Amino acid sequence: MQRLTTFDVPARDRLSYLHDFVARHVAGLRFRPADADSFAFDVSAYFLDAGTTIGTACYSAVHGERPRDLMAADGRQDYLMTIHTTDYEVAIAGKPPLSIRAGDITLVNEATAMAFALPNTLLKVVALNEARLAAIAPRVRTQAFHHIPAQAGGAALLTGYADLLRAAAPDGEAGRTLAGNHLYDLAALVVQGATNAAAEPVRASLGAARLELVKAEVLRHLTDPELNVSVIARRQGVTPRYIQRLFEQEGSTFSEFLRDARLDLAVRSLGNASAATISAIAFDAGFGDLSYFNRAFRQRFGTTPKEIKATALRRRQ
Repeated sequence: MQRLTTFDVPARDRLSYLHDFVARHVAGLRFRPADADSFAFDVSAYFLDAGTTIGTACYSAVHGERPRDLMAADGRQDYLMTIHTTDYEVAIAGKPPLSIRAGDITLVNEATAMAFALPNTLLKVVALNEARLAAIAPRVRTQAFHHIPAQAGGAALLTGYADLLRAAAPDGEAGRTLAGNHLYDLAALVVQGATNAAAEPVRASLGAARLELVKAEVLRHLTDPELNVSVIARRQGVTPRYIQRLFEQEGSTFSEFLRDARLDLAVRSLGNASAATISAIAFDAGFGDLSYFNRAFRQRFGTTPKEIKATALRRRQ
């Protein structure tokens, strides 16, 4: 992960450093702050695999453009996918500005001139290889700019999966390649239109991405004792049976994943030599039945919560 912030460079050099960072990691852009004295930024980029970069950018109010001289200088013709947290305007190829709502997805070919006006904003960006995307989504080549509303079929899944990759980049080349394949498949689904015909070739990636989002949702709400597959299904907009099938394809179940994640949380708390009682730790991890917690704990770790807690206390003495 590469990162650059306002505070990393002298004030007089900030714009030049920002231009260089963005050009090296995404594409040549030229920025003009609304207020040069107070302009602030925080940008980061992660290379997922060949031709694919995932990043975030936080800017104070700024105007930006990709003019023809920068296009000629870098010769890039890949696609930039962006999702902003605030409304903004973008003009493509000299045409009148378009209003883009927060949460919408835009996909623009880097060989196209563009200009944009951003308020204080956080934006998420994915640089996608043009040939790789077009091979599975030929419709992308029909126009240089695609505006995909946040409510479009597949958009939330694509955005959510990209967010997961930003938060926890996969380890190893094989993991990055697999994640990249899923990302392109999801982008292709959105570009082609989330019809049954478009979804069929990328069904495996749809399931894999949805499963990762389900797991992340479980981990965020792990301590809620009322958490169950029906609750998660409502939040994800799918059926409980679909979630169960996704786990079954991994050779597991939703209940097993939830139980093991709660046990992992409990064992970490016990290993920290917390002053809390074992029952309090179990309840805080989301277990509602202490007897069940003790049985499951011993089955998973081959020891008891009491022994783990005692060992942790001895280490602290």
